[in-house]
Amino acid sequence: MEWGRFPAGRWLAPVVAALALVSCAAPPPAVVPSPSAPAAAAAHEAFLDELQERTFLFFWERADPATGLVDDRWPTRDFASIAATGFGLTAYPIGVERGWVSRDAARGRVLATLRFLMQAPQGPEPAGMAGHQGFFYHFLDPATGERHETVELSTIDTALLLGGVLFCRGYFDGDDPQEAEIRRLAGELYARVDWTWAQPRPPAVNHGWKPEVGLLDYDWLGYNESMLLYLLALGSPSHPIDEAGWATWTSRYRWARFQGYEYVAFAPLFGHQYSHVWVDFRGIQDDYMSRRGIDYFENSRRATLAQRAWAIDNPRGWLGLGPDVWGITASDGPADLELPFHGETRQFFTYAGRGVGADFIRDDGTIAPTAAGGSVPFAPEVAIPALVAMRERWGEHLWGEYGFLDAFNPSFDFDVPVRHGKVVPGEGWFDTDYLGIDQGTILAMVENHRSGLIWRVMRRDPDLRRGLERAGFTGGWLDE
Repeated sequence: MEWGRFPAGRWLAPVVAALALVSCAAPPPAVVPSPSAPAAAAAHEAFLDELQERTFLFFWERADPATGLVDDRWPTRDFASIAATGFGLTAYPIGVERGWVSRDAARGRVLATLRFLMQAPQGPEPAGMAGHQGFFYHFLDPATGERHETVELSTIDTALLLGGVLFCRGYFDGDDPQEAEIRRLAGELYARVDWTWAQPRPPAVNHGWKPEVGLLDYDWLGYNESMLLYLLALGSPSHPIDEAGWATWTSRYRWARFQGYEYVAFAPLFGHQYSHVWVDFRGIQDDYMSRRGIDYFENSRRATLAQRAWAIDNPRGWLGLGPDVWGITASDGPADLELPFHGETRQFFTYAGRGVGADFIRDDGTIAPTAAGGSVPFAPEVAIPALVAMRERWGEHLWGEYGFLDAFNPSFDFDVPVRHGKVVPGEGWFDTDYLGIDQGTILAMVENHRSGLIWRVMRRDPDLRRGLERAGFTGGWLDE
């Protein structure tokens, strides 16, 4: 799910706490929130209720009832996504807390999923396997759990799965025998992952493996969504990597200024969001962030606000962009075509790792609601109004059974064949699919903003704590 790959309490306190850490970094420009009367707060809460419930139902209804594997996308169905399954496991306790499903029902779903994952065949054979060395293939057959075609064994997608696995281990902490089994299976799934096997060039961790070619040519280096991967590898109770892995990874960071904000660059917003689903980075710092005077939560806030500033400036003149319509990340898109727009030829994309930042710009006018949805904890004062505005402005073209469809592009009003979705004359292109990893980011991050559920549970996880401490994190809740 790296961005270059094709076929993924109602708090103000977090903002205040993060900003309080700023000491040596240049202060970012002030943010002027979208106009919002105090009376709108109740409407926003009602909107978040509906958004979360609809998005939760994607996972509750689209997981295979026998295997628990979650569709990569729907209504188009090709394969299940191991990362989306991790987001599904994260979704089920949220459903319990919000009253959409019973604890018994969620417990049954989680247990069925973990049992299947534990029993799914692992081995080096190119076919008939779900994974190898404890890792899972990126995409699986939803009914059998076997490798889809020739996709790679994915270290990052396995890490995102484990985020959900460990969250369930912490959440289902009762005396019920099924909850005890959930905890046991979760621990076994995590412990059997051999992180050191995936290190052809230690101390870095590799992107993945294929039985046809072996470990891939690329390692995880530099800021991106793999922060969680390194923390889980460092905290492993059975196959931990060397502590030098974290310093090697951060050594490739690029600190830069973009749209008036200084932060560690990564252009697509998902890289600033995924690890934060399961790790509460507020007030804790590693050596790198300590030297910069902020934490990773503030870093993601700045990346969010910089994207909004890009949309307000709108240097490419795309239609629809502005203070309440913004958010560029990996998502679906209309077509891989060059077409005329504003007197010049523009490149458009289907599924692509879109993003804007100091390190990279790929902007074809496509907006993904998950970009704002996944940033709600970092900048609720601008992210929530953006979600509300997108639903109100584009209505049923963008909002449906499971909340927001994956992406839209108001500028793509061309009478040409499209790979995904549809063109609505006079309105632009709209996806007709929901994507599991994007749905999961919205649901989980809105919940972290509203109640802190996932963060609270994961702060108690001894393996995650060990990973953070071996990475050199100190302060905040780690010192409590």
